[in-house]
Amino acid sequence: MKPERSEILSRLIRFLDLDSDGLRRLILQSIVEAREFTVISLHEEISPKCSVSRKVVASMIGYICSRIGILHVNRKSYRAPKTYLLRDEYADIAKAVLATI
Repeated sequence: MKPERSEILSRLIRFLDLDSDGLRRLILQSIVEAREFTVISLHEEISPKCSVSRKVVASMIGYICSRIGILHVNRKSYRAPKTYLLRDEYADIAKAVLATI
């Protein structure tokens, strides 16, 4: 069952309200800009701006994927890394939340 857009909006607002150091906002903004990414590629994009480990980035991506529900996960093979994709129907909500908060 797909969550409604208003539910996704409230989840994103709560997610960013808990942001004390700006990391959540930075990760969400990078996800919106990249649209399709892996943990390694997102970490490489974020690490010059903020000193975080790859595990922290992977944990935040997992949280966004499972709790908020705006990402789709692809895995081409067993050995290939997971590729995350921002769902098209929620991209505009994420942009709007980033613009207002």
